Amino acid sequence: MVDRKARLQSIPLFEDPPDVELLQWLARGSLKQNLARAIRLWVWLHSLYGDEHERLELPKVFTYKGWRDAFFSPSHPKGEAQPNLHDANCACVKLTTDWLFTEKTGQSEMTWREAIQQHSAIADSTLDNLLQSRLFAVTRRSLFGDLEMLVELGWLHLHNSGYQRVEQLPRRPLRRETQWVSNEFGIYDLGFLSPNLETVAQTLAQPIQEVQRFYLEADYIIAHTQERVERWLERFKEIWESAPLPVQLQYASARYGITACVVYPVCIYYSQRALYLCAFGETPSQTGEWYNYRLDKLQQLHVLTWADARVPHFLRRRRHSLPQPNYIQTQLHHAWGFDYYLPDQLMLLRFDRQFHDRYIAGTFRHKTFHRITHDEAIHVVQEAKRRSLLKLIQSRPAEDAYYTVIYREGDTNVGLRLRSWRPNVEVLLPWKLRQTILANIQAEWQFYQ
Repeated sequence: MVDRKARLQSIPLFEDPPDVELLQWLARGSLKQNLARAIRLWVWLHSLYGDEHERLELPKVFTYKGWRDAFFSPSHPKGEAQPNLHDANCACVKLTTDWLFTEKTGQSEMTWREAIQQHSAIADSTLDNLLQSRLFAVTRRSLFGDLEMLVELGWLHLHNSGYQRVEQLPRRPLRRETQWVSNEFGIYDLGFLSPNLETVAQTLAQPIQEVQRFYLEADYIIAHTQERVERWLERFKEIWESAPLPVQLQYASARYGITACVVYPVCIYYSQRALYLCAFGETPSQTGEWYNYRLDKLQQLHVLTWADARVPHFLRRRRHSLPQPNYIQTQLHHAWGFDYYLPDQLMLLRFDRQFHDRYIAGTFRHKTFHRITHDEAIHVVQEAKRRSLLKLIQSRPAEDAYYTVIYREGDTNVGLRLRSWRPNVEVLLPWKLRQTILANIQAEWQFYQ
């Protein structure tokens, strides 16, 4: 008994919850395609390195057969076929949801689902099927593949014809707000990147056979002011590393001219070709409390104290509950558009069917971007009480593709995307936006008569 306890204590402890960042790392590619395997690997790790209630009693060097006999019930099939429902107490009977959402993991199904879908745009029906499937009702070949993946990821060592647990767990991502668990692998937490880029960067960041195989070129319209932007980045880093303080910005707005605004700087965001400071406080328009300041247009910056008379009362009131970047993330997920502080509104679109099938189908635009039927589109127009539009939409081809999306009214980047889809898209609602687009097309037509 003493020897067993000592042996268990010598094995490192794995207590990581099934967060999207860890599952993405375990997937080694598309999380959307490999989610089931990633969750299964997470369960494997708890069976190998979990606490005394989870960790299997295995010899120092074990085989697949040894792990199988310890993990499954004695009646678990030994052949190549997928196991049937042979024993209610066997681990192969448990559903994926039973592994994920327990008091021990502390995972809320709703929160977990939202994180997965924001990351990989998995359909509700697909996720439902996965969660209600038997996670370990897979073939022996699949389980052998899991072992090979654990070796590749550094969780196990090959030892003759068996496997041996490692003395130090590999470096892997924890929750998004934390750093990576450190070891000898030179990989950084890339969770702040677009999910697809995170996967590519983690897989191909290092040269292969001394040849770099992955390159990233982003549109960056402010490259000519790079030195100035870098100075601002260093300045904001200094501010965030010290006590959180308000600042006064002098900003050259394209719409409002040069203005002075007192704000609390929240974070830096790269979006649509440029770097922006997301800040809470006064705005160039003198309306609202949030604004995105393009870094190359910052003229001056002065750090203030909270007692400074220039700090507006509503900002000073938030001194002990300052906004955090997760607020911005939440708002970006709520509606399409980077100007997350603008009012949101429903948009109804009609795509030419051929254009849709070639360029829109199978792509992810926004969480709220949903395809609907022609009849449903008619109902949306009826709900909007636009009689003049009702007859028009009834005359549109039923075989075309209709979509609704929640968007930020007046967002520049949404407008640019709609313009790039012309003439293969028609904005049906909102009426005001439809009329604006019509006026722009008429003005543009004057150039080409």
